[in-house]
Amino acid sequence: MPDKYQFVIQEEKGRIDKVLATKIPSLSRSRIQELVQDKNILVNSRAVKTSYKVQKNDLISVNVPKLKPLAVVPEDIPLDIIYEDQDVIVVNKPQGMVVHPAAGHPDHTLVNALLFHTKNLAESPEGFRPGIVHRIDKDTSGLLMVAKNAFARESLETQLAQKTNKRLYLAIVHGNFSEKSGTIEAPIGRDHYNRKKMAVVENGKDAVTHFTVLEQFPKYSLIKCQLETGRTHQIRVHLAYIGHPVAGDPLYGPHHTLNGNGQFLHAQVLGFEQPHSGKWLEFEVQPPQIFLQQLADLREKSD
Repeated sequence: MPDKYQFVIQEEKGRIDKVLATKIPSLSRSRIQELVQDKNILVNSRAVKTSYKVQKNDLISVNVPKLKPLAVVPEDIPLDIIYEDQDVIVVNKPQGMVVHPAAGHPDHTLVNALLFHTKNLAESPEGFRPGIVHRIDKDTSGLLMVAKNAFARESLETQLAQKTNKRLYLAIVHGNFSEKSGTIEAPIGRDHYNRKKMAVVENGKDAVTHFTVLEQFPKYSLIKCQLETGRTHQIRVHLAYIGHPVAGDPLYGPHHTLNGNGQFLHAQVLGFEQPHSGKWLEFEVQPPQIFLQQLADLREKSD
């Protein structure tokens, strides 16, 4: 990929990230937004905001700094492997473990542990997240499916895109509900004021979360969430958006909350078709002890 691009806009009008995403397919919209914010994208030699709408005859200059490659090394870290065959691994990720290396977490990740467990992981375009087709946040526990080869990666990614897989989460959230179930359909994108956060924004990506209330306690509720899409921080953002942030969430929740090691959110059920056989595979794991203990405390106080 070249380091620099330059375009003269002829007809296109719209947000700069959308326009450039069509002109430079190798760059995601989120990456383009980062480049705009870091002033690596200029319009008529001037820096602009990510909300800038390009005009006819605009001269857009794009500079893409080279990212320092991450060296991903195998690490002997224990894994809770729920299932494994020639195509996939299903792992129960503990709370507190990052899924793959990034600038702030170069090692001690799930990927480092997987590379020690097996050499057979599907290659990834970025290189630093072999086998990973979907993620859960560092402080979210529970089930992940991992691809061991290119065929499995394509199959699992297609199932995610076509919404034929199954992902159910348990969450302890703030507040009580008047309804037993509901659907949150609100687009999610990068927060305009805090790049570390996601938010419900007008020009975000479509996001749909279904929820069912399982139990209610004074000031808190236990709910089940089913993902129809898989946006970054989706459940956490959606529940905060409707006034029921996940308990313990340091990014989207209130300061006064339940004590824990981050958000009380657990990927409990995962289902998908085995890439080669097409057989439906479904797995379920219970939340970690800290989650179960908090539930027990809430039940005791509500008696």
